[in-house]
Amino acid sequence: MTANSYDDFTWRKSTFSGNQGNCVEVADLPDGGIAVRHSKAPAGPVIEYTEAEWEAFLKGVRAGEFDR
Repeated sequence: MTANSYDDFTWRKSTFSGNQGNCVEVADLPDGGIAVRHSKAPAGPVIEYTEAEWEAFLKGVRAGEFDR
C-alpha cells in the first residue's frame, strides 16, 4: 500500500500513552492484519503485520518476553 492508502483506516493508540506524543498507532487491515505507524509521523512509514504475526507479538508481550 502507499502512504495515502492508509488515510481511510481508523488509527488508535494505547490509553496508557497519555499526551507524551511518542506513541505507536495501530489500524486493522481488511485482510485481518495490522498496520503500525508512529503517531508523530502519520505520513511516514507504515509496517504491516499479518494476523498471525501480530498475535505472536501480543502473546510475547503478555508473556513478558520483551521486558528488560
